[in-house]
Amino acid sequence: MAIQIFNSLTMKKELFMPMEEGKVKMYVCGPTVYNYIHIGNARPPIVYDMVRRYLEYRGYEVLFVSNFTDVDDKIIRAAHELGEDVFDVANRFIEAYHEDTCALGVKPADIHPRVTETITDIVQFIKALEEKEYAYESGGDVYFRTRKFKDYGKLSSQSIDDLRSGSRIEVDERKEDALDFVLWKAAKEGEISWDSPWGNGRPGWHIECSAMVKKYLGDTIDIHAGGQDLAFPHHENEIAQSEALTDKQMANYWMHNGFINIDNEKMSKSLGNFVLAHDIIRQHSPEVVRFFMLTAHYRSPINFSSELLQGAENGLERIKTALSLMKHRLEDCADYGEKEDWIYTIAQLRNRFIAEMDDDFNSANGISVLFDVAKEANRYGQKPQTSKAVLEAFIHLFDEIGGVLGLQLHQEQELLDEEIDTLIEKRNTARAERNFQEADAIRDQLKEQGILLEDTPQGVRWKRESRS
Repeated sequence: MAIQIFNSLTMKKELFMPMEEGKVKMYVCGPTVYNYIHIGNARPPIVYDMVRRYLEYRGYEVLFVSNFTDVDDKIIRAAHELGEDVFDVANRFIEAYHEDTCALGVKPADIHPRVTETITDIVQFIKALEEKEYAYESGGDVYFRTRKFKDYGKLSSQSIDDLRSGSRIEVDERKEDALDFVLWKAAKEGEISWDSPWGNGRPGWHIECSAMVKKYLGDTIDIHAGGQDLAFPHHENEIAQSEALTDKQMANYWMHNGFINIDNEKMSKSLGNFVLAHDIIRQHSPEVVRFFMLTAHYRSPINFSSELLQGAENGLERIKTALSLMKHRLEDCADYGEKEDWIYTIAQLRNRFIAEMDDDFNSANGISVLFDVAKEANRYGQKPQTSKAVLEAFIHLFDEIGGVLGLQLHQEQELLDEEIDTLIEKRNTARAERNFQEADAIRDQLKEQGILLEDTPQGVRWKRESRS
């Protein structure tokens, strides 16, 4: 089996072949830090964290870089409105980003470069483009000669003439051509700026990522990733700048995740359906939010609603209940019962999971396999006699898949009162249906969390176990 990646550059799945055997260089465009990230911004960190985890699971050593744009028109505007320093605003929302993504199970990047720490490298990059006549100065600004780069438009599959006539191209008399885009912006009065050969100013957006990729990963990398909205113009311009400078392909594989809709409508401020991740993870378990995000293939659009989130929570609970049953049976297992056929079944489930994830990181199908693991675990756990080896193999597979998906299936956080009541209701339903195995598993799951149940004529009472 081998990993296949849908390459946005070629618009087809390709066999993944890293430049260096066993190693992967991966860059993901990070946020512009002027506010808390919204739920759409949260999808790329979750998706590409999953990709990174799966590559590591398959034995690759991944060097993972994701940047922060910490100087930008939006940050300057936010600082002005708040009456704060640009650096203070950026630092606060970088910290908030780390808090939100950590809660969502995202591992920190190996390197989190900031634009303000890369100014010297950006200036050198622009100077080199100027020396090759790909860049020119005009009124203190520096622009990239887009038409000089012959392959411009190859990522977005658009001809340069179509782009020229498109409404997205801003007309500016300072440019030689309307298609040219800014590399360096001349300083405006009162704005943060740095010295450069063209006068005080700051970088344009696109050049930042090109400079950081080159500095931390080299001229060519294995995977460059980001949201679908970045394909044009951001990633298109990155390719032009980088390949014009190095005469080498910037990235061998380009990955783009799909959009998020809110209640079947595109998320936007104008529609009033703009939801901050910061707020969502206060209202719902962040692990459920992550699980929900991964129930769709990363390239597919995903609809976000309270009802769908509740469905994801119920599904994740079924998986955790099955794992709890395995752990419960292991405690009193006498290590007998059928073994070989079940070990084979578990191996087949693992192979199915790998096959699904090898197919362009299809977490949706991978989660379907995880549900099958839970189904088979429940079936085995209801047998009167069980094998310790089989129980341990099931638990290990839960942990393997959970690790790839970034879910701590066996490490519960302290339950909220509402979550306890919900589990008790599910236990009552299971008992009414005479499904005593599930009822006992839920009781054991609560006990592991220090929640003790007491069945009384008036109903179920619960209390938190005191722990010294």
